Amino acid sequence: MRFLFALALALPFASAAHATKIERIVSPAGIEAWLVREPSVPLIALSFSFRGGASQDAAGKTGTAYMASSLLDEGAGPYDSRAFQERLDAKAIEINFNAGQDQLTGSLRTLTENKDEAFELLRLALTEPRFEAGDVERIRGQVMSILRRESTNPDSIAYKKWWAEAYPGHPYGRPSRGTPETVPAIAVDDLKVFVRDTFARDGLKVAIVGNVDADEAARLIDKVFGGLPAAGKLAPVADVAPQNLGRRIAETVDVPQSVVVVGGPGIARKDPDFMAAYIVNHILGGGSFSSRLYREVREERGLAYSVYSSLLTLKHSALFMSATATRADRAAETLQVIDKEIRRIAAEGPTEDELAKAKSYLLGSYALNFDTSGKIANQLVAIQFEDLGIDYITRRNDMIGAVTLADAKRVARRLLDTGMLVTVVGRAPAPAAATPPAKGG
Repeated sequence: MRFLFALALALPFASAAHATKIERIVSPAGIEAWLVREPSVPLIALSFSFRGGASQDAAGKTGTAYMASSLLDEGAGPYDSRAFQERLDAKAIEINFNAGQDQLTGSLRTLTENKDEAFELLRLALTEPRFEAGDVERIRGQVMSILRRESTNPDSIAYKKWWAEAYPGHPYGRPSRGTPETVPAIAVDDLKVFVRDTFARDGLKVAIVGNVDADEAARLIDKVFGGLPAAGKLAPVADVAPQNLGRRIAETVDVPQSVVVVGGPGIARKDPDFMAAYIVNHILGGGSFSSRLYREVREERGLAYSVYSSLLTLKHSALFMSATATRADRAAETLQVIDKEIRRIAAEGPTEDELAKAKSYLLGSYALNFDTSGKIANQLVAIQFEDLGIDYITRRNDMIGAVTLADAKRVARRLLDTGMLVTVVGRAPAPAAATPPAKGG
């Protein structure tokens, strides 16, 4: 059974991005979902998200959403944790949950012949999680172990420090896994309240892909989500821009490498300039081996193994970020190079050749996001969550193609000429030896 399921997942989907036909369906319970039919593959993939993730954690109980997502498949309804996992394994059913800042996401993968049991187990996980004391304490112990490891990991420290300084007093500034102080305070009732207030139909996005028609998809969707409350009870989260721009914060950790994190304001996903910003970021640091940062930091100077930049679009904020890890004695030089490249592209913009190559890559690679059922379902939920429209896939490449060099230069300045918050974490470089005074007269 496991072999058959893995084989089905590995089969390339016939529908690449440009050929993916998306149907909008509405279930009898009124739940909207996007469907892509693929009768040639004997499986069904479901992806979904609920609005409200770690940003809903109470200030003294950060980590609640993360713990809840980790416990949803640890027993539900009549099945304890062992029995629930055994039923999943017996039919090669995969169920996963993850808590992000603004949403809790989930997915299901099953062979078509096992769909009824798979969707019933997912229903139980969402509507009747057991949160038994032994399971809660086991997961709590795992989270605490992760937090202890992160407390000496320069990468984790650098990112947590950056977010805390960029968003002081805001939910985005708190670590989504929680802290050694908050995780022990999370009670079973807190987990139940999170599920009760978050799992509701008004914040739900759903996509279903595979060997299933519209009527059957609607039935399965209602089976899982139809019994949820019509509306959630989410605490309001304020729109916010990153703070402390222009600051550089250093923290010493006795490890061989230093981690450098650079970040500032980004451009919102539905902003008309987003596609131009997306292309500019690809040229700067998002394009891996072809990017300016990779060339200048790694190839030209050998300062780091990898370096990247990215655009992050949260529900209530937008960010540009760049990061790398380097030797402690070369951290200042590495940061100087990154800063120089950011300033250079902000002032001059990309070249015509860089723009053409970036467009070619971004146009050609998009189909790789749609070569399996799981990828398609995930992409469709992300498009729904960003409210980009059911025709986004057909419009996306034209939007990239329409970006001119003038657009890219203007948006590079808008995106990157803003000042950055920097965190550097690692071993402090040894002070340079004093130069002895010259002898003689």
